[in-house]
Amino acid sequence: MYKHFFKRVLDFLAALFLLILLSPLMLFVALMLKLVQGGVIFTQARPGLNEKIFKIYKFKTMSDERDEKGELLPDEERLKPFGKLVRSLSLDELPQLFNVLKGDMSFIGPRPLLVEYLPLYNEAQKHRHDMRPGITGWAQVNGRNNISWAKKFELDLYYIEHCSFFLDLKIAFLTLEKVLKRSGVNKDGNATTSKFNGSN
Repeated sequence: MYKHFFKRVLDFLAALFLLILLSPLMLFVALMLKLVQGGVIFTQARPGLNEKIFKIYKFKTMSDERDEKGELLPDEERLKPFGKLVRSLSLDELPQLFNVLKGDMSFIGPRPLLVEYLPLYNEAQKHRHDMRPGITGWAQVNGRNNISWAKKFELDLYYIEHCSFFLDLKIAFLTLEKVLKRSGVNKDGNATTSKFNGSN
């Protein structure tokens, strides 16, 4: 009952409450990003429940700087100090509250990955789309970007099989702890995690 009904009700009410509560902070971050790098919101197509494609919202933490050939500079060079701070505090995830409100996402579930990964999943990994994707999840509180893709998928599938109110509560508290400690945001030596290629 919780997984198929109450979870969505709690998501909607909590997202509405947090959007009202955090609107001053979100406005401040948006204004600062506009001043520092010109862009505010990053959108991207992601697969959600039952692989339905939706548009995810995040604060844009990297600039659009390009080299002399017109190609984007490496992530590390486009991630400016304020963007790095926003990311380290996980404030870049706040616009996803609108995704939760709309029903694209849940607060807790497997993170929504790139559409290009869909053909690369094996039969077991495809089951990560049996639930709405989450802003945070079991994989995020157990290593986030510093664990292998295989381990992430293993943790995602564990969550889907064992989803409960108390597990969600545990993940919520562990997420808060990790945000406060700023741990696991970037994979060692990289501004972002490495891409999934079907075998890693």
